[in-house]
Amino acid sequence: MSLETIKPGLAAEARQVVVESLTAAHVGSGTLRVYATPAMVMFIEEVCRTMVEPYLAPGESTVGVSLKIRHLAPTPVGLEVRCRAEVVKVEDGVITFQAQVWDPAEKIGEGEHKRALIGIERFLKRVQAKLPS
Repeated sequence: MSLETIKPGLAAEARQVVVESLTAAHVGSGTLRVYATPAMVMFIEEVCRTMVEPYLAPGESTVGVSLKIRHLAPTPVGLEVRCRAEVVKVEDGVITFQAQVWDPAEKIGEGEHKRALIGIERFLKRVQAKLPS
C-alpha cells in the first residue's frame, strides 16, 4: 500500500463554473438555481481523489468514507467556484482532508473529507459477493 507517500500538507486546487446541472433546482436538493450542496460535495470529493491518485500503486484506489460539510453561502449560475483541499492526516489506511470552496465574492463552503485506501480487486470481490448468484 502506498500511504507512506501521501503526507500531511499535500494540497490541490481546482475550479468549476456553476452550470444549470449543478444547481439545487436541477439535482433536487432545493428549488433555486444556485450551486447545490450535493454539487459541492462531488467537487470536494473529486479534488481530494484526484490529488492522491498519482501516489497510488497499480491496483489501488481510494473511496470516500466520510464527509462533514458546511454550505455557507449561495452562488448563482455562471460564476466560477474554486476548491482547495489539503491532506491533514494519514492513519490506519484513511486519508483525512480539509477543504474550502470559494466563489469570487466569499468562502461558500468548508468541510472534512475522509478517503480509505483500497485494493481494487479485493473491493470488487466484496461488491460482486452482494449480487445474487
